[in-house]
Amino acid sequence: MSNVSLTPLFRRSIGFDRLNDLFDHAMQSDTPNYPPYNIEKTGDHHYRIVVATAGFAEEELMIKLENQVLTILGKPAEERTDNTIEFLHKGIVRRSFKLSLRLDEHIEVQHADYENGLLKIDLERIIPEEKLPRKIPIGKRIERLKSTTVDA
Repeated sequence: MSNVSLTPLFRRSIGFDRLNDLFDHAMQSDTPNYPPYNIEKTGDHHYRIVVATAGFAEEELMIKLENQVLTILGKPAEERTDNTIEFLHKGIVRRSFKLSLRLDEHIEVQHADYENGLLKIDLERIIPEEKLPRKIPIGKRIERLKSTTVDA
């Protein structure tokens, strides 16, 4: 019997536990491993994505949010090749990348910062008043707002 790790399920989604989406992402074989990144929970409703983008300038990075998918793109500028250098080992990778993460409908991007080769994106869960948990009194009627329709 082998141990099953659910870690890949939680790497691709932030702010919600929709198993269907998590399993869809886990079953994809093209899960990116470059660049390395962390997803951190910094408070009850606060998250941070930290992407290691060593060697990239701030102008070579772009962050997009479309249809609740946060996409982080990196495209290095054209490098000049120095023919006098011979690499004995080349382990520093600086290639283009696209990292996409699905966000819950109530997760909003608050701030992005780039420092010391780390791109940090702060997120916050902002739950609308009508979606917040509420206490239901026992034995009392709950009044509903009645909507009025206007005939045209």
